[in-house]
Amino acid sequence: MTDLSSATGTATAAPSLPLANPVVASGRAQAATMLRTTGLTKRYGAKAALQNLSLDLKAGQFVALLGPNGAGKSTLFQVLTGLFAADEGEVEVAGHSLGKSATAALRHIGVVFQQVSLDLDLSIRRNLLFQADLHGLPRKLAVERLESGCARLGIDTNLDRKVRELSGGNRRKVELVRASLHRPSVLLMDEATVGLDPKSRQDLLRALHADVNERGVCVLWATHWVEEAQGADRVLVLHKGALLADGTPEQVTKALGESTLEAGFIARTG
Repeated sequence: MTDLSSATGTATAAPSLPLANPVVASGRAQAATMLRTTGLTKRYGAKAALQNLSLDLKAGQFVALLGPNGAGKSTLFQVLTGLFAADEGEVEVAGHSLGKSATAALRHIGVVFQQVSLDLDLSIRRNLLFQADLHGLPRKLAVERLESGCARLGIDTNLDRKVRELSGGNRRKVELVRASLHRPSVLLMDEATVGLDPKSRQDLLRALHADVNERGVCVLWATHWVEEAQGADRVLVLHKGALLADGTPEQVTKALGESTLEAGFIARTG
């Protein structure tokens, strides 16, 4: 398999896995590194949820983290956001060490977890203003950002409506606005389209691609849906906590040894 690791960064897999030298995406070589993990390992007892995971993600990239259920995607996000501590390895966000300068590192991250975490009994506006206050945003700036963010996603018609009354798709849109209020360099999206209808999924993906193109955000999008990964700039295939392949959708398809990304993903992780 071709090793293109010099193109945009590095990616290390456990040597026992079938693709020991994952292919790395080409392009955007000039962009700054926004998220880097080095030798990241997390264990639960004797089970390794993450195995020696090294990633180098650039500004202006939409990166799909593709893996089946139990691959370690959510564990990775919990480590990246400081909810769990890694047993080994390092995390850097926009040049700041998560272990040594957690506040500075986390300031650059916005996250939407798999489970909705909004206060259902508060309005859209109050949920967003509460988050803005946590980040210390001046009220005028917070109002401008929440109003423009909601307008962009088409949920600005009634900002005083309770979140409980919203559809699943609109709740996700509110969470995306909330995650972006402080203008993070990195957006982490953990299985964000679970339970959404096709249009809501498309709307959410379209908004994130716009953030990548317009603001140079680095998006790490965790999913088990191959179709969501096919439109990414870069695909990381995670299985049993280790990286199997890393590259453009075409490169990863070739690296997995099948005619389509879906066939390769199923063959290697099924």
